[in-house]
Amino acid sequence: MSDITLWQILLANLAVFAGAFLQGLAGYGIGTLSAPLLFLISPLFLPGPLILNAVLLTLLILWRSRAALAFRQVRFAIGGDIVGTILAVATLAVLTTRGFDLVFGTLILLAVILSVAGLRPRLSARNSVVAGAASGYMGTITAVGGPPIALIYQNEKGPLVRANLSAFFLFASSASAVALFFSGFIGTREWQLFAAILPGMLVGFYASGHLVNRVPFAALRPVILGIAAVAGITAIVKGLLP
Repeated sequence: MSDITLWQILLANLAVFAGAFLQGLAGYGIGTLSAPLLFLISPLFLPGPLILNAVLLTLLILWRSRAALAFRQVRFAIGGDIVGTILAVATLAVLTTRGFDLVFGTLILLAVILSVAGLRPRLSARNSVVAGAASGYMGTITAVGGPPIALIYQNEKGPLVRANLSAFFLFASSASAVALFFSGFIGTREWQLFAAILPGMLVGFYASGHLVNRVPFAALRPVILGIAAVAGITAIVKGLLP
């Protein structure tokens, strides 16, 4: 990890803490909030190290909210996620570093647009498949897979949202991690960086358990989307510069 300084690791832990805390409250957020911040700190934290942390985080949240799980609604989204993940790995295989910056920035801005577009698709089998595919594709490349699947759950109640999204993201993050591992995008450095930012994730999860019904997610949403938009634009500019 000679390319990463202690200062960057400390900042990265703060970013992951914020994302894990948000996901513990709303059912998603470690990608939407942490990934843009980690990109600004160092792109080396993406996508592998953050996705590995997301696997563990979603497992913890799912266990905590397991009583509200309705798995029948999740299975269609999981089917779509498999397709999206395969397409994402194929995309990563042909991307240069500059190409990754451009694709990362574009997908981040797309996630922001989806979040503010005011779309209200209903929770159905077809919409779950489409949202799952979009989430799998975006999540594997950028670690930001929340917005597409969150759209179809925006009218559901908190406990169901946290349980079902955690079940979906557990599968989606695991599928992304396995695909990235066998494609060579998760190696020794990624495992080391995963361990380096693990404390931030665990503290964020623990803190969310004490405030899950006290912090209004809606009040945090503009800040989260603003951070994501800045990171997306930064990535695109970086990719366009010679």
